[in-house]
Amino acid sequence: MKFFSTFLTKIISLLAISVSLCACVKDVDLEQREDIMLGPQVQIDLLIYNIDQSKFMDPETGDLKTRISDTVRLAFLDDDYIQKDLTSVEFYFRHINTFPREIESKIRFLSNENSEQFAVNYTIKPGAEGKPVTTERYELIEEERIDLVRRSIKMVVELEVQPGATAFQGELDFASKGLFTFKF
Repeated sequence: MKFFSTFLTKIISLLAISVSLCACVKDVDLEQREDIMLGPQVQIDLLIYNIDQSKFMDPETGDLKTRISDTVRLAFLDDDYIQKDLTSVEFYFRHINTFPREIESKIRFLSNENSEQFAVNYTIKPGAEGKPVTTERYELIEEERIDLVRRSIKMVVELEVQPGATAFQGELDFASKGLFTFKF
C-alpha cells in the first residue's frame, strides 16, 4: 500500500508540473522580432578630483589665481552606439567645499573643433574648515537636445573664486557622473 501511495503522489506531482509548464507557454510571433526594443542604462564616472588652495596659487608669483580650469576628453562619446542609440543623459555634478568663499562653476561640453555644445553653470556654496558644504546639480538632456551630447567630445571644468576678505584655505572635492540611456 505504501508503494502505491508513493507512486500515486509522484504521478500527481508530475502531472501538476506538466500542466503548469504547458499553461505558461504562449504562442511566439517571430514576425515581431523587429519590434523588440531594449532600453539599457549605463552610469559612467566622468571626472573626479580633490584640490586644495595650492591649485589656485600662481607658481611664479605665489598670488591667488581666481580662475582655474581642466579639460578632459570623453572619447567614449564618439563611439558608434552613442552616436546611433543614445536617447537621454542625466548628468550629476557634486562639489564638497571647505573653502570659505563661493566658487562659480562652469562645466562646458565642447565639440572636436572646441565649439561649445552646452554648458552647466552654478554657484558652489562656501564651506569652512571642518564644516564641508555639499552643492549638487543635475542636468537632464533628453531626445530634443541629445545631439548636443553626440557632438561633444570634451568636458571643460572652470572654477572662479569669488572675492573675499577671509584667508583662502580649504579643499574642494568634485565628482561627476552621467546616466546614459539607450534604445537598441
